[in-house]
Amino acid sequence: MSLPAVVKLIHGRTVFFVCDIQTRFRSAIHGFEEMVATSNKMLKVAKVLDVPVIATEQNSRALGPTVPELDLTALGPLHLGTIEKTLFSMATPEVKKLLQERNIKSVVLFGIESHVCVLQSTLDLLSEGFDVHVLADGVSSCNKEEIPIALARMRQAGAQITTSESAAFQLQADSSRPNFKAFSSLIKEEKEQTKHILQTLLSHKSLL
Repeated sequence: MSLPAVVKLIHGRTVFFVCDIQTRFRSAIHGFEEMVATSNKMLKVAKVLDVPVIATEQNSRALGPTVPELDLTALGPLHLGTIEKTLFSMATPEVKKLLQERNIKSVVLFGIESHVCVLQSTLDLLSEGFDVHVLADGVSSCNKEEIPIALARMRQAGAQITTSESAAFQLQADSSRPNFKAFSSLIKEEKEQTKHILQTLLSHKSLL
């Protein structure tokens, strides 16, 4: 019997996907503020580790823009674009073109909703041959009961279910790199908030 393939995040071949974290969802999504906080942390990680970022907005005329807490413009050229979409999946023609222009192997995915746009993005990206790493502490839904079912479905399809800190350390990989001091400071600054977020969004054993 062959062993399953080992799927790792590799610096230089990874992109962060910010899925539809828009203003109109604020009052509807379980643990919205915590999910946004994880997303904001990942944008800081992107800046320290030079990871490109793609965001999408689902029908922004009805659902509003990306929340102001996520300052994508601060990423400069690392922000490859914020793509308007009507598809539930982030794998739109525009997004796929951005990926094709770069040597991308892995996508780190976070946002909403777990069982709709995040799930459909994951399935489409997997079918396109990308490795997909979904942040369990960076996704949510209106109904929290949907979350563990969606994560289980994504894992069943071949996605890697991980956490923001685990993904960040995989991309850093080596403490001898010149950016490690900045990386370590970021992790320390986020320590208490990360603990709170994990307790809020991963409070059910069925998530694991």
